Amino acid sequence: MSALLIPIFEQEYRELRPRAPIPPLDIRFRRFTSLNTTIRLREGKLLVRLSDLLEASPESVHRAIAHILLAKLYRKPIAPAHADRYRRYVSSDVVSKQAEHIRQTRGRKNISTPVGHYYDLDEVFETLNTRFFHGLMGRPTLTWSAHAARRMLGHYDAAHNTIVVSRVFDRPDTPRCAIEYLLYHEMLHLKHPVRVKAGRRCVHSREFQAEEKLFPELEEAKAYLKRL
Repeated sequence: MSALLIPIFEQEYRELRPRAPIPPLDIRFRRFTSLNTTIRLREGKLLVRLSDLLEASPESVHRAIAHILLAKLYRKPIAPAHADRYRRYVSSDVVSKQAEHIRQTRGRKNISTPVGHYYDLDEVFETLNTRFFHGLMGRPTLTWSAHAARRMLGHYDAAHNTIVVSRVFDRPDTPRCAIEYLLYHEMLHLKHPVRVKAGRRCVHSREFQAEEKLFPELEEAKAYLKRL
């Protein structure tokens, strides 16, 4: 199947670089844990690796992928039509469910412990659950991150029903409102799952944003996060 993509990539290459010779192409599908697509130029050869979830995609999607990857590699503008075609395809209900399934079955989640040196995530969760959700929210797996990351302070992984919080918060000078707000934000992702509207993923819906504003120490917590 990957050999059938070579003419498509060659055609898109000619569109983007009409005067440049087309390098040899090595296109392969891989059992990635997500909808990964990569392209690299190595020793004069273009190496393309695509998630096997994309193997059965329509030709128009394969063409969009080829255009997007080549445009990124050679720093060319990405045609809106191709970007929209790819985005709508991967955001469709069928593909989204397939992607979620392979994340669950192939992916590995590094689980540490909810008990830190200064904060116990289980205790913070139950406090927030009682305070904001009438104690009705089922507890997901809670874990501190492996490292004190500052770029990703916390995230909810729906595929593994896990909330991960950066260890940067597990220290004595972290105000209680900061760790509570961060966990509250991720708990809202459980209550308000990602939705797809007109082909676009809606991560923070109006309902999500309205409920987030109910956190009393919102401004104080956000101010602390900005200082990290």
